[in-house]
Amino acid sequence: MKPRIGFFDFTGCEGCQLTVLNLEESFLELLELVEIVEFREVMSSEEGDLDIAFVEGSIATPEEASRLQAIRARTTTLVALGACADTAGVNALTYLHDPQQLRRDLYGDDPARLQGGHPLPLSAHVTVDWRVPGCPIDGREFLCVLQALLVGRPPELPSFSLCVECKLAELPCTFEEGRICLGPVTRAGCNALCIAAGDRCRGCRGVIDNPRQTPYDRILEEHGLDAEEILGQFRLFNLPGKEARHED
Repeated sequence: MKPRIGFFDFTGCEGCQLTVLNLEESFLELLELVEIVEFREVMSSEEGDLDIAFVEGSIATPEEASRLQAIRARTTTLVALGACADTAGVNALTYLHDPQQLRRDLYGDDPARLQGGHPLPLSAHVTVDWRVPGCPIDGREFLCVLQALLVGRPPELPSFSLCVECKLAELPCTFEEGRICLGPVTRAGCNALCIAAGDRCRGCRGVIDNPRQTPYDRILEEHGLDAEEILGQFRLFNLPGKEARHED
C-alpha cells in the first residue's frame, strides 16, 4: 500500500501548502508514490492513521493544541512545514505586545475571538520528527525531505550558513550596503533568494546548529551594530528561546 500522507494547517497564511501545490508536475508525480488522504486546500478530510503528517502554522489556542495532539496520536512521522510551525514565525511578534490588548485592538470586545495566548511552534506541544524551514518553504527542499522519508533515510538540511550560498552566487555583501543581514548565522538552503532579489536575509530559515558567533560579533562591531539590534531582527521569524516552552 502507498504511504498515507496528510497536510494540516493552523495559525498561518497557508503559503507553504500553496508552495507544494505550485510544484505542479512534480506534485502530480508525487501522487503516484503516496496516497494523500487529507489536504484542506484541495480535498475533504479523511480520518485514519497516517504515515506522514505535514503541519503548517503555529499553535495559538487551546483548541489548536488539542487538534495537533490528536494528529500526532495517529501519525507515525510529523513534519513541521515552514517557519510558523518550526519557530512560530512572524506570529511570534505578538510577544512584543500584550496578547489580550492586541486581540481587542484587532477584534474589539468579541469574546469568541479573545481566547488563547501567544502563538507557539509545534514542538511546544508535541514531538516533531523533522522540519522543512523557510517562509515560505522551498518546494525542492520539500521534495527532498519527502523522498528521504519515503525511502527510510533521515532528511538532511544544510548545516552551513547562507553566506556560503551568497559567495557561490557572487552576490554583494548586504552589510557593505549598510543593511543588517542575518545571513552569517541563518541556515542555507534557499539559494539566497531574497538577497539575489535585492533584499536582505531576515532569518526565516532559522539559526544554523553551530553558528560562529565570534566572527559575527566582529562583523557587527565593524558596522557599528550591537547585539540588541540583531535580536530585534531575529524576532521577525524566531521565537525567543525563553518563551519557546509548553503552555497549557
